[in-house]
Amino acid sequence: MRGPSGGEVRPPRPAPASLPPRLPMEAAAAEVEVRLLLQEARESIEAARSYRRELQQRLQGLHQAREQIKESATLTRDVLEQHFSDLKGTLKKLLDERLMSLLQEVDVIEQESIKPLDECQKLIEHGVSTADDLLREGESAVDGDVGTQNEKLCNFTKKALHIQLDSLPEVPSLVDVPCLSAQLDDCLLTILKNQIFRHGTVASRPPVQLEEFVEKPGGILVRWCKVDDDFIPQDYRLQYRKSTASHFEDVYVGSETEFIVLHIDPNVDYQFRVCARGDGRQEWSPWSVPQIGRTTLVPHEWTTGLEGYSLSSRRNIALRNDSQSCGVLYSKAPTYFCGQTLTFRIETMGQPDRRDSLGVCVEQQNGYDSLQRDKAVCISTNGAVFVNGKEMTNQLPAVTSGSTVTFDMEVVQLGPCSNEGGNFKLRVTISSNNREVVFDWVLDQCCGSLYFGCSFSYPGWKVLVF
Repeated sequence: MRGPSGGEVRPPRPAPASLPPRLPMEAAAAEVEVRLLLQEARESIEAARSYRRELQQRLQGLHQAREQIKESATLTRDVLEQHFSDLKGTLKKLLDERLMSLLQEVDVIEQESIKPLDECQKLIEHGVSTADDLLREGESAVDGDVGTQNEKLCNFTKKALHIQLDSLPEVPSLVDVPCLSAQLDDCLLTILKNQIFRHGTVASRPPVQLEEFVEKPGGILVRWCKVDDDFIPQDYRLQYRKSTASHFEDVYVGSETEFIVLHIDPNVDYQFRVCARGDGRQEWSPWSVPQIGRTTLVPHEWTTGLEGYSLSSRRNIALRNDSQSCGVLYSKAPTYFCGQTLTFRIETMGQPDRRDSLGVCVEQQNGYDSLQRDKAVCISTNGAVFVNGKEMTNQLPAVTSGSTVTFDMEVVQLGPCSNEGGNFKLRVTISSNNREVVFDWVLDQCCGSLYFGCSFSYPGWKVLVF
């Protein structure tokens, strides 16, 4: 179709149909989907960050492991080179001393053997000289003038008779004369060779390693174990130092595989290491890898000011003095918590009394001369056990100097524990001299922590608590 001007006329295009408006529910669903995707993305990002941190920590661990191998290898090389250098110097010195000793023996034998030969030589040389003189005198007498010949011949004859020309000194035969020689046993080289080839070993790890650190009030229980099945230990040696100190110091030497290190400042890092001595050997094994241990528990302390007791500088040792004053010495604070082990160690002992006591209590109660009272459990120095002032039928051995008495408690709740209190019980284990008693201690109030205490009627008792 063409228009008036001859151009082509096209029909008008239809208007595009408008899109239907998005429904509110679809928009909400899309928004929720976006939020979920964002949340998932954030979680993935955080997971990636955590994954990267873990990988970086493992890289750091690998770096520390590599450094430990390199540093220990360098130290081992230095130790080996120094040891064998010292060994060569010592061996050379010993060989030189032995050579000098043998040469001196040769000199002594030579001098003692030559001396009688020298004396014999002097005697023979003297005889030769005398014979020469006699020969000259005899020849002169024979060839002399006729007028003096008779006198000379007479004198010569008399002189020859006195010289005893038929007496000759004895010269030892060669078989009777020392013939020096050196006896050198070539097997020494074989023995030395075998010993040297077996001397020294290189181990990839020490035969013992630290195993566990257990926090104690003012101390750390250190445990270690043997990791070399072929190594038979006789003794162990434990050392420690503050991380800021430069030198380790011995804290235990013995056959046990655990030890409580006391006098530890809380919240301070300490380094520990252990080594062992093989059965029948004198030298110690290489040290274990040093490890860090610490305790967050404040040390147990006796309270100060009670007239009948003198305390150590750290206030963990109490000595019953000569004062006539008598009473219960309590802890400075309720620092014993259930689940821990409380230990009393008798350092020295005095005269025992049935009212003596070592134990724990709910609260301090002045006016008593013993813990054999309500809201307390204790053991007397004669081994009797008291619960809330009543003596139990089970009895432990009497304590002596060096004895340790331990208290272990766990909560066994009977009723609800509210602010007003509630009935509950503690399961108590008291141990002494490899024997123990177990019983339930019923109380009418909740006790998150307990006091400990002691009482002695006579002086001389000294007790350490930890």
